[in-house]
Amino acid sequence: MFTDLLNRLFHPDPAPLPELDGRHALAGLLVRTAKTDKSYAVEEIRRIDRILAATYDLNPVKAAQLRARAEKLEAQAPEDGRFAAAVRERLDPEHREAVLVAMWRVALSDGVEKDEEQAYLARAGERLGLDADAILRAHKAAEQADPLNR
Repeated sequence: MFTDLLNRLFHPDPAPLPELDGRHALAGLLVRTAKTDKSYAVEEIRRIDRILAATYDLNPVKAAQLRARAEKLEAQAPEDGRFAAAVRERLDPEHREAVLVAMWRVALSDGVEKDEEQAYLARAGERLGLDADAILRAHKAAEQADPLNR
């Protein structure tokens, strides 16, 4: 009984995450991508806001609000693929590949491509249900869209 009490005090069960809709799942993936290298740069935040605004036809304030809600969800969510699963369930392969392009664009927006970002995005592509060719195409498309990573 005492051990159970100590475990609850020092290892409380996290609150369950709310059901993810498509917008929050995509925004969560973008935020997690930006934070993968342990640096959440202003360029990445701006890129996320622009992607969300363009994807969902939002004004800058609404896009920033969506990102802010996704930041809270991302902070609570374990690295178990639930954001990718929510996206995979809602989109066909072509649109899932476009999501991965957006994720790469966020990763590249700070001008530095790091090994942990490459590994995370390869894993995310697999969790999105994409094959190796689609993952490679997404990376190249992001580089071509942003040749100077801006």
